[in-house]
Amino acid sequence: MGRILVIGCGALAEEISALKRVNQWTALDIKCLDAALHNRPDRIADRLESVLVKHHAEYNNILIAYADCGTGGEVDRVARRFNAQRLPGAHCYEFYATSSVFEALAEAEPGTFYLTDFLVRHFDRLVIDELKLDKHPELEEMLFGHYRKVVYLAQVDSSELRYEAERAATRLKLPLEVVTTGYGLLANTVEEEVIRVIA
Repeated sequence: MGRILVIGCGALAEEISALKRVNQWTALDIKCLDAALHNRPDRIADRLESVLVKHHAEYNNILIAYADCGTGGEVDRVARRFNAQRLPGAHCYEFYATSSVFEALAEAEPGTFYLTDFLVRHFDRLVIDELKLDKHPELEEMLFGHYRKVVYLAQVDSSELRYEAERAATRLKLPLEVVTTGYGLLANTVEEEVIRVIA
């Protein structure tokens, strides 16, 4: 069996590693880019491309563990170049929740700020620090004034993460809704790729 490269967002590293461990997918190699790239989606495709240029010759099978993620189709361009598949949907919120559930959430309240397990764990670094909200509190109203609630899409059942999600929602002065998604289409897509390769 050939090896499979999963290259993607650092925000998915823990989940992909857990899937590999639980399923004993020993032929699966994981390389992740800095999750902070999500604050600069125009850089994602170039970073993906530079890593794939270095490593693609080692693999016959590559899965790009990004959705479109605000790149305007650039992840798809990279996927085509390297004959790779990417995760379904527009972003991780959609592939965790599945399209139908995410669409229902978005329709019920368009002004929703979404969290995942990763974003809950790193809320201060990726939201408060990266957006410089402590140094420039005047930015908070401009960036978050249109939001009406926070939805935490939970991959695992954790009282600690639930507490951190509540803390994040309180920091943004918004009510919190928790939706348990598990790994959603992330798990399905990685499993389908593994099965395709070993079949």
